[in-house]
Amino acid sequence: MLSVLPLTLLSLLSVASLAPGSVRPSIGPLSSKAGLLLLLGNAGVTQAVSVEKRAVLQTSQNGSSFIWTIQDTYAGETFFDTFDFFTGGDPTHGMVNYTDRDTALAHNLTFITDDGKVIMKGDDSTWLDSGVYRNSVRISSKKQYNTGLFILDLNHAPWGCGVWPAWWTLGGGQWPYTGEIDIIEGVHDNAHNQVTWHTGPNCTLNPNTTFTGTLVGNLDCDGTANGNAGCGVTEWSRASYGPIFDAQGGGVFAMKWDDTGIAVWSFYRAAVPKDVLAGQPDPSSWGEPVAVLDPSGCDPIANFVNHSIVFDITFCGDWAGNSYATSGCPGTCTDRLMDPSNFVNASWNINNLKVYRKQTLTGLATGSARSDYGSPTLRQVFGLGLTIPILALFVL
Repeated sequence: MLSVLPLTLLSLLSVASLAPGSVRPSIGPLSSKAGLLLLLGNAGVTQAVSVEKRAVLQTSQNGSSFIWTIQDTYAGETFFDTFDFFTGGDPTHGMVNYTDRDTALAHNLTFITDDGKVIMKGDDSTWLDSGVYRNSVRISSKKQYNTGLFILDLNHAPWGCGVWPAWWTLGGGQWPYTGEIDIIEGVHDNAHNQVTWHTGPNCTLNPNTTFTGTLVGNLDCDGTANGNAGCGVTEWSRASYGPIFDAQGGGVFAMKWDDTGIAVWSFYRAAVPKDVLAGQPDPSSWGEPVAVLDPSGCDPIANFVNHSIVFDITFCGDWAGNSYATSGCPGTCTDRLMDPSNFVNASWNINNLKVYRKQTLTGLATGSARSDYGSPTLRQVFGLGLTIPILALFVL
């Protein structure tokens, strides 16, 4: 029998519990401005979750309805508790010492500001002899993901001559067969962010997919070929990386990964969509993405598995080092590394990182039945003048 929540669980919803009989009759068509009660069915067990008011109902290519609901929030004092600090040698051959958490904290390379901002930075206070590596941080989320909507709100991203930062996701197991997604990446004081995918064989970027960026190099995403370059797209906006992005007050980067492909958007501060700020993201309303890896050329599920979220700042190395002579930066990358004042902009300043999961709504039923616990019917739960139907939605 279909039932609703007992009164003790109604506090999960953003509406007041009502006693039986206190019903308002204004129940109308489904509205994105209403709260929904979702009943999750799994192996015969029914449990309830709440969806915030103004949840945005969206439609998949197969016609099914779904919502993006929050899964994890990385922010504030607990941010670094959810990440591991990488202390090995840099796989990209950067002139960097990745420190452990205690060292990073002791040397002010990681900290949380009084107003909750997350700071990660390269050492900008120590003079070095020529050839000595500079301290920095690389962290990887303890949790792994298979698909999701990843939204990073930041005030400042690292840049500067010889600096090579990245926000990316990395698959578990042997690289590159479980995939890598580079969402924010660049070198020196470039103005254009580069989005790149690295996979095993049999994955190509379809150039006929609609996106606003410019193709870079190969269409073959195979990380074992072409010098590990993968397949990439450079953003068109000069406010997507470096000093111009930071001068705009930062902004938001979003990566959507599901069975329809992997897409990336970026928004400088003044252009961040209202649905993102409200915590109810609707990628279908954001316009064309800056980069897309379409399933017509690459299976986004088979080629990307068990991904951790990674932030890092390295110096010189395979990209920033090899491109230094043609970058317009002074001297050599090795010489640049010596003076700490060259790295005052080599820092992340993050408001929050939110990960949303797709919940598909697959069934409906009328809510005339009473709860086994004697709680109100769905009509009574939602009978607050809100424009929502009398139904229960089951979530996969």
